[in-house]
Amino acid sequence: MSEQKTLLIDASNQILGRLASIIAKKLLEGYRVIVVNAEKAVLSGEPKRVIMGYKLLEEVRTLHNPYKGGIRRPKAPDRIFKRTVRGMLPIDKPRGRNAYKRLRVYIGVPPEFEGKEKEFIRFKEADASRLKGKYITLFELSKHLGWRGAWRK
Repeated sequence: MSEQKTLLIDASNQILGRLASIIAKKLLEGYRVIVVNAEKAVLSGEPKRVIMGYKLLEEVRTLHNPYKGGIRRPKAPDRIFKRTVRGMLPIDKPRGRNAYKRLRVYIGVPPEFEGKEKEFIRFKEADASRLKGKYITLFELSKHLGWRGAWRK
């Protein structure tokens, strides 16, 4: 592959699961995917229920040393987004690992993509306007999980 195909995706007001599955397919096709505004992606469902579901994952302990704690779960919105996409890739195989390496997720819009708003792709099938019920953004979820909002430079 001489010329790497790159997709710039704006995640604002997009459903996390649907967008992640689309991105996973594109990564497996060989695209390089850059996602901006990850904190504005939405999770469908009653906000309290979604928060409690994620907090339950934090309480999972390991059998090796149950006092030490369990698996480290991401709290930052970009890390949650990346982990969601990772769950949809065959990460145990080289193809899936290479696809995952081609994914970049950012909170907000980094300076190198500032003037390229017209190039950002949005998917109609993942738009939050299709939701009839309540939803919560990744930013709000991260705040409830204990993320302090340290913006990475």
